[in-house]
Amino acid sequence: MSARPQPAKTSAPSLRLDAALQLLEQSGHALPELAEVGKQAWLQAVVDGLCEISSRDALTGLANRRQFELALAREIDRVARAGEPALVLMIDIDHFKKVNDTHGHPAGDLVLKAVARALHDCIRPMDTVARFGGEEFAMILPNCPPSFGQQVAERVRTKVQGRSTTIAPGQEVSVTVSIGGAFAPQWVRSSAPLWIERADQQLYRAKSEGRNRACLEQPTVSLVSAEEKSLLFGTSQLQDFE
Repeated sequence: MSARPQPAKTSAPSLRLDAALQLLEQSGHALPELAEVGKQAWLQAVVDGLCEISSRDALTGLANRRQFELALAREIDRVARAGEPALVLMIDIDHFKKVNDTHGHPAGDLVLKAVARALHDCIRPMDTVARFGGEEFAMILPNCPPSFGQQVAERVRTKVQGRSTTIAPGQEVSVTVSIGGAFAPQWVRSSAPLWIERADQQLYRAKSEGRNRACLEQPTVSLVSAEEKSLLFGTSQLQDFE
């Protein structure tokens, strides 16, 4: 491994960059080879690298929950302004505890990474997929018409189901996922917790009906809550996460 570059000494008070450089190094984020370490371009590369790893889940490389919430707030604003459909999917690995109990947590980590790759393979550039926490993942799908929602969710489900994970030489594990989805009320300024709650309700339904299935809330019967009505002329949802 090459020696870590050291910031150049200046007359100004020195910046304590050791911890930042160590964090970037441990995350596998390579700093550009710049001739003048400590100058503006090099410091900007450090800042950019820290921003990148702070928005990513360390295990899977997907967006983390914080980044997901920021993306969700932006999508709520867009839906309220433009009225375009948008779908949120909450995705939970079925019987994941059994994987950990039977094969150990290192095997569980491999399964999480494999599921993350499968989910990432399903998205468009405009979409967001994140590790929401534990064995739960989440997707934001802008401009996804209700007529395609179930098809999209089924594609995600079958993509995971069809992928096996090698956890040891000659030993593979396959898992399934349960999916719950909800569309944002169009032309209404909703809130992130309400939108996620609706998708979670469908996720619970998918699990109660036997798992390995996708259940979506039908937008034609979705009711706008009193809280959402009060938010109709509210401020930007981005403020909730600042």
